[in-house]
Amino acid sequence: MTLVLGEDSPVPETAADVEDLVLRLRGHVNQLGTLMPSQEPALLRAQQLCSVGLPEGYLPSRVHLVRLAEATQELIAKIRLDDFGASRPARRLARWTPQINVLRGAVFAVALTCLVWAASVPRT
Repeated sequence: MTLVLGEDSPVPETAADVEDLVLRLRGHVNQLGTLMPSQEPALLRAQQLCSVGLPEGYLPSRVHLVRLAEATQELIAKIRLDDFGASRPARRLARWTPQINVLRGAVFAVALTCLVWAASVPRT
């Protein structure tokens, strides 16, 4: 939103920039939609804006982008004001699973330890 509505934000120059920002805002609307009732008017307006395709032309596409950013900002304000997020049940903590690089590092450490140990054994 700040990339679109910020005072110092430049107007997107290319159509690809506008499409990228619209996709980001659509993702934000989808995420925020899980935090509030599905019949919330602000959410319905934002979802309606998301469902409309990006208009052709320089000015109409930028206007659509600004409207979508304002709708996303309205959703955030609504969530903060009504505190919809607090009414959701607490999730259980997810079990930590190591990333592949952690596993690779552990295997490397064990292999290096075995190599050092084997090199330090006296030969007979």
